[in-house]
Amino acid sequence: MAKTNKKLDRGIFHVIAPIYGLFYNSQKKKYSDVVNLLQTNINLSQYKSIIDIGCGTGAMCSVLNQKGLKVTGVEPVNKMIKVGMEKKENSNINFVQASALEKTPFKDKNFDVSFTSYVLHGLKEHERQLIYNEINRLTKHVVIIYDYNENRAILTDIIEWLEKGDYFNFIKSVKNEMNDNFSTVNIININSHVSLYICTPKKV
Repeated sequence: MAKTNKKLDRGIFHVIAPIYGLFYNSQKKKYSDVVNLLQTNINLSQYKSIIDIGCGTGAMCSVLNQKGLKVTGVEPVNKMIKVGMEKKENSNINFVQASALEKTPFKDKNFDVSFTSYVLHGLKEHERQLIYNEINRLTKHVVIIYDYNENRAILTDIIEWLEKGDYFNFIKSVKNEMNDNFSTVNIININSHVSLYICTPKKV
């Protein structure tokens, strides 16, 4: 069960969490398709534990849980993870309110696999580096990053410009960032604008 941390639980996602909750089922279907594609390249059944960093409402956590993995979802916004916690299907998922911009409350190499989805592009470069460092600290075997690639789309450009994140700099440097921060990187294109980056964590 997640405990509220008021220092973390603020910002736009605190306000729009109920809207995200409305899209939980459609998100889960989308993530199910992504995981099925992922499993044509990597056998998730050989691993036991996985952490979803920036898990939002827990839709991906739910999909991974149904694949038989022991899932921990980490999210700084309490209202977001409450959406996932209130689903009966997620009763055995460990939801933790925490930010990977700081050291999370887990031991080094605590998880076989780490996953993060549409988190990195919204962060500044120095914040992304903090995430990469924490992912490497936490992960034993495989890092899976689901995010944009270098190809731009007009609608995405508009949305990301309005959100004032670091999307435009991220997509310019995404391949270099992945190669700089992980031992190996395998890229699977989901579509022309989004990719899965399957990485081997560096030793810390």
